Amino acid sequence: MSPNNHSELPPGYTLHDGYVSIPDYLHLRSISGLSPKTPSQAKAIPTGSWYGCYITYNEPGKEPLSIGMGRIIGDGGWYFHIADMAIHPEHQRKGLGDIILKALLRKIHAEAPSDGEPYITLFADEAGRKLYYKNGFVDSAPGQLGMAWRA
Repeated sequence: MSPNNHSELPPGYTLHDGYVSIPDYLHLRSISGLSPKTPSQAKAIPTGSWYGCYITYNEPGKEPLSIGMGRIIGDGGWYFHIADMAIHPEHQRKGLGDIILKALLRKIHAEAPSDGEPYITLFADEAGRKLYYKNGFVDSAPGQLGMAWRA
């Protein structure tokens, strides 16, 4: 996982390709308000995802801290679902979610087949909707309605 520095990142932050560790994944989901998951659920992320990226904060004299993440689940052909968008609350309001989302979208547009338009979906909590609207996402209802299976 090589660092991918972008000029739009605030000082001290680094964007990486790949996935955070399982403990960092579980912590970021929990602290950012996403539903909690188990270590066994998180274990499959690297092999069950099409692409992921994350941001670390590099405080001088300390180990880098994973503070943001996002990933894509998909077939690599036409269908791509953005998942696990999370930023640590102490690092929100710095444009980091926008940087992760744009990195995910760039990857899709760079690698999806060029003979058709990719279909990109996500589920948006109220807190994230402004970010997604700003980046071209629209509500799919009433033409389509997202659904989830509940046992």
